[in-house]
Amino acid sequence: MTAWVLFDEEIERWRRLGREIEFWWRDDDAVNAGAALDRLLALRHRTSVPLALAVVPAHATAGLAERLLREPAEIDVLQHGYAHVNHASLSEKKVELGSHRPATMVLGEIGAGWLALERLFGARALNVLVPPWNRIAPGLLPALPEIGFVGLSTFGTRAKPEPARGLRQVNTHVDLIDWKGQHGFVGERAAVNALVNALAASRTTAGEPIGILSHHLAMDEEAWDFLDLLLQRTITTPGVKMLPARELFASREARV
Repeated sequence: MTAWVLFDEEIERWRRLGREIEFWWRDDDAVNAGAALDRLLALRHRTSVPLALAVVPAHATAGLAERLLREPAEIDVLQHGYAHVNHASLSEKKVELGSHRPATMVLGEIGAGWLALERLFGARALNVLVPPWNRIAPGLLPALPEIGFVGLSTFGTRAKPEPARGLRQVNTHVDLIDWKGQHGFVGERAAVNALVNALAASRTTAGEPIGILSHHLAMDEEAWDFLDLLLQRTITTPGVKMLPARELFASREARV
């Protein structure tokens, strides 16, 4: 039995329930234009799948903005922390937006990062925070809406749709990179299993959108090939729709 058989079986379970599956696509660590970004945008164009690009504000260039603003509106820009710098000790997991520094300093950086993205990307930039390494100190969450953020995106099954009042969380669930190994493609079976597990968890709850996570600067040929196949699967499977980030992070009232 191939891994994709498990995917098809899970899709059939959703279909029997008469429920529609929501997918979305996030790509992290964008800072500049280049060949890898061109390949990412070509894939987006070929599949017509909406893309949420997580941009590092402190390093984002005018060249990146010029490249993206030539693209159709199906590309949203999310804020990927501030400078993607680790402030944890060597014995800890990497984190930029942790509790190692005063909250006012961290929030100040986040605010400065938002101003930079707004200046570069205008209406393409969404008030959605993607913490580097998908980690953020819980104590910072209530303050994010106070400085203008409406959304948060990390990795894995979310604890609740709104971790703080006025803050909607929509995560990713399928990472194509084996960060703990050789930093290459995680492998088809591992990727599809993660996809199936996320679908099953969503089916048995309120229906969390399933996020595909890519990193255009880190992907090898196998990862690119799998991403292409996965996007093709999502757009050709009945009962599945790919949503843009700006729709997922809109208020519930706006989506109804």
